[in-house]
Amino acid sequence: MDSSRRALARGLFGGLALLAAVGLAAETARAETRVTYKSAKSTSSYYQMGVQIAEAVARATGGEIVVSGEESQGSVQNVKEAAKRGGSYVFTTPPGLVKLAAGGKAMFEGDDTAPYQEIRGLFPIPFLTMHLVVREDAGIDGWDDLAGKTLLIGKGSFGASEGAKYLGLFGLEGKVELADAELNSAVPALQNGQIDGFVTAGSHPAPNVMEAAAGTGIKLLSMSDEQIALTGRDKLVIPAGTYDGVETDVATTTLPVAAYATAAMAEETAYQLTKGFWEAKAEMAETAPWWDAITPDLLAVLGAELHPGAARYYKEAGIELPAS
Repeated sequence: MDSSRRALARGLFGGLALLAAVGLAAETARAETRVTYKSAKSTSSYYQMGVQIAEAVARATGGEIVVSGEESQGSVQNVKEAAKRGGSYVFTTPPGLVKLAAGGKAMFEGDDTAPYQEIRGLFPIPFLTMHLVVREDAGIDGWDDLAGKTLLIGKGSFGASEGAKYLGLFGLEGKVELADAELNSAVPALQNGQIDGFVTAGSHPAPNVMEAAAGTGIKLLSMSDEQIALTGRDKLVIPAGTYDGVETDVATTTLPVAAYATAAMAEETAYQLTKGFWEAKAEMAETAPWWDAITPDLLAVLGAELHPGAARYYKEAGIELPAS
């Protein structure tokens, strides 16, 4: 073969290779759907749940859906961003906030509520559990002992607003010094003696509470049935031994949480997300026991219409859907 023919052959081969590479890249781009999962601060159990869900969905879909976790400042922010994030956005929040947003009430007063009407449910996740963590040597055995102490409740999150509410309900408003800091600084501040305690809301066992217990002696404050009734929340008991050094049951409050998308999400994407979650739930529970409590019965707490893709999976799986 003369040099001109060899050059032509090389050119044709190179062109075909380039076309093949471009075609493969285009096919990969078509097959891969990217989703943002916005949950909570990186120190919380809910962020860890998001990591688990991302890995589970990637395995279940053969990499066709790529879920990227995004840190959040709290559930209110998650809901507000649903109005502008489009069809690739998944977020977690208590169902009560979805209802408030749809009605333009409380922290959503003055917002355009039309985008909030487009929020759609996917699946429940482990419920929020309120923790009030105090240093063992702070002389705090009950809520009344918090008077004159320094407490960190954080900012902008459900735990922060709930903690402030409880201080008011239990006659402690103005009697407790609130540290002006974010929740992610709570553990080192507790260990360094800068604060006497902190409030956090996360599924138990909560990573930041485990970290605090590992680094210093802690107590968890329990609530009486009367106090729990005042909060209007459901009662939950954290079993003794859940955290190092906490050898008694702790009565506290809990609140449902779920994962949501919007009507802008493609039906197939919502279907695959929901299917991947439920098919991986048992495996996730092997390393994180909080998943054991999640069952299809909890779909009734979502407080929003199911996404058609999620509803399609539940029907295929023979899961009876709540009338709502």
